[in-house]
Amino acid sequence: VFFFLVGLEIKRELVDGELASFRLAILPAGAALGGMLVPALIYVLINYGDAVALRGWAIPAATDIAFALAVLMLLGSRVPASLKLFLTAVAIIDDLGAIVVIALFYTVDLSVLMLVSAGIGCAALVLLNRARVMSVSPYLLIGVLIWLCVLKSGVHATLAGVITALAIPVSRPDGSSPLQEAEHVLQPWVAFAVLPMFAFVNAGVSLQSLSPATLLEPVSLGIALGLTAGKSIGVFGSAWLLVRAGVASFPADASRRQFFAVCVLCGIGFTMSLFIGSLAFEDMGPDYETRLKIGVLAGSMLSTLLATILL
Repeated sequence: VFFFLVGLEIKRELVDGELASFRLAILPAGAALGGMLVPALIYVLINYGDAVALRGWAIPAATDIAFALAVLMLLGSRVPASLKLFLTAVAIIDDLGAIVVIALFYTVDLSVLMLVSAGIGCAALVLLNRARVMSVSPYLLIGVLIWLCVLKSGVHATLAGVITALAIPVSRPDGSSPLQEAEHVLQPWVAFAVLPMFAFVNAGVSLQSLSPATLLEPVSLGIALGLTAGKSIGVFGSAWLLVRAGVASFPADASRRQFFAVCVLCGIGFTMSLFIGSLAFEDMGPDYETRLKIGVLAGSMLSTLLATILL
């Protein structure tokens, strides 16, 4: 359900939003790419030589769109509207990148039969779209079947939600939008049920034996530094290079400090980082689970604090 909503947001932005043209998309796209590569590189450098730990290289590469935007909304008028749009676009592209990473690097034991079945389901979605079927229900029914096939195929099932969402029509002849209606229905459920339940189940970590040394464990340190330093350097540095090259421009009505603060805010990696970590360290025992959660929580909290102070 969460990734279906992410897919709806991606399609809306691609068709009629901040990613609708090359000129609009190049800055957030480049910033998101840099914001994934630099944190992953920092993590790999810190954990180099530990084959198990290196499985978590993608953990600090993810931005939590819900929490990052929540912080911006709480700061209200201190943040120009252009920066809120920039952060939304970066986080959406970041989510798309994370989904691709999950599909490519955290997939095992492929079932060709199930993949072919999922492909037939995808073809059915395209046919529904081409036939201009405007009711969301048929898409959802086929989407559930695709999800089951992808789940059994060995590819991570998050892809099914995004694929289904991309088939939902954007507008009807009367001007209404099936896509936006679906978003409107799903957003409260995701914000107030899906994400809180996920956080409640995944965020718990015992502080009983916590010490400064725990935070300096390579896995925890790599995640925390990747989120705080890696995200801010990667997002801001890539954006600055694109602006210097003359292919993009900084968001309007925002100072450089405000822009950098929003880049720091991209270091909130809570939901998606925990999700990738659960895949990377599956069956690795409680030690890796604790390091994962401490690193994600520390990096996300520090990014929030620094960005809030700067803004």
